[in-house]
Amino acid sequence: MMMRRTLLAGAAFALIAGAAAAQEAQIDTRPGGPERVDLTIYQGNVTLVEDIRGLTIPAGRSRQEFPGVSASIRPETVSLAGRGLEVVEQNFDYDLLTPDKLMQSAVGQEIGLVRINPGTGREETQRATVLAANEGVVLRIGGNVEVLRDDGVPTRVIFDEVPANLRPRPTLSVTMDAEGAGRRDVTLTYLTSGLSWTADYVMRVDEQASTLDLLGWVTISNRSGATFTDAETRVVAGDVSAGGSYRGNGIAASDDQSLGDYYVYPLPERVTVANNQNKQVGLLDVSGVATTKRYRWETYGFSTQPQPQAVEVAYLFANGPINGQNRSLPAGTIRVYINDANGEPRFIGEDSISHTPAGSDLAITTGEAFDVTVQPRLVTEERVSTRIVDYFRTRRSVEYTLRNARPEPVTIEVRQGGLGRDTEIQAQSHPGVLEDSRTVVWKVQVPANGEVKLTATIETGG
Repeated sequence: MMMRRTLLAGAAFALIAGAAAAQEAQIDTRPGGPERVDLTIYQGNVTLVEDIRGLTIPAGRSRQEFPGVSASIRPETVSLAGRGLEVVEQNFDYDLLTPDKLMQSAVGQEIGLVRINPGTGREETQRATVLAANEGVVLRIGGNVEVLRDDGVPTRVIFDEVPANLRPRPTLSVTMDAEGAGRRDVTLTYLTSGLSWTADYVMRVDEQASTLDLLGWVTISNRSGATFTDAETRVVAGDVSAGGSYRGNGIAASDDQSLGDYYVYPLPERVTVANNQNKQVGLLDVSGVATTKRYRWETYGFSTQPQPQAVEVAYLFANGPINGQNRSLPAGTIRVYINDANGEPRFIGEDSISHTPAGSDLAITTGEAFDVTVQPRLVTEERVSTRIVDYFRTRRSVEYTLRNARPEPVTIEVRQGGLGRDTEIQAQSHPGVLEDSRTVVWKVQVPANGEVKLTATIETGG
């Protein structure tokens, strides 16, 4: 197999200079790709392609070819629309022209072998019949049966023609009936796999000004086997099942286009998405967005920790109007940079966001703060008697030591979860709020290079 592959790479490519050159005019005069193409790229490896071409069609029945369609097309989803046209039959030819396929198609036929005589340096041509092209190429040359081998002698293989079943690119052919002859626009619509998209964001924070700049990109990956040139492109937030129905959560309305319970994000300009290419296109670019920094520590249940616990750091901001329009944000990854003392950006972490409607508040978590900590301690715990059978209550006294080693004061949000039913806060050193039946929240300011003791007595049902 290695010998065959090496030979075909070095020899059979002579079709470019030989038989394929003779076919070049025929290939070039075929209809080209679409005059206009629109892409709607869903999440879930499904893309809707709308391929618009101007064709000169004779009256009655004729066969039209549509080269340049996606190699990953789902033929059963194809539809064709045009004035006075009726589709009779369609075929998708995806047997692509390759050296291997060309040699296999030549089985039983004659080819030309051109070699350079090592002694004279002259080219010598022989005619040979291809007997087989399985794990190697077997030839009959004169009265002998030989194996085409890589023996170090420069060899070219000449094919007389390109078989009609091999295509230089995937081609859809349609047999149609037309009412009257003439040129008309035809729209070919189909679903394909092989295209996908993701959203990525770069967030640059200026802590001195309490603002941030946000840059958003859509990255389109094309592995469909086709290049889509100058395509009007939109991406859709939400997964599509293999059967073509939607699944996932609905998204609220905004100035972006909507599609059922999903958002459609039109890209600002037409783009060319080449095969085997990742293309990045700008989605948004905003600056001077107000932001606040949040320090949060959260726990479930009550315990004593021998060491201080680092708190989570996040930047909060609102997804407000962008350039006068409400804009939802596709799910993606946000990478966060912060300006250092010289105003240069330094990477500090990343977080992911889900599909975010316009007007929503976002919290982008960048990691943990080593210089802001919380150390919890369970001081006492006792069961409180009750008259209700099989129902008891527990009273706990807790202490949280909040430390701040930063040169400026910070506010730490302490969240104590895992509470039982009918929770009562019987005493507390700082005002807290029962956010729900099982979570109490305190927001405590800690001075620069300082420490604060937060204490509470909490009674819960078992």
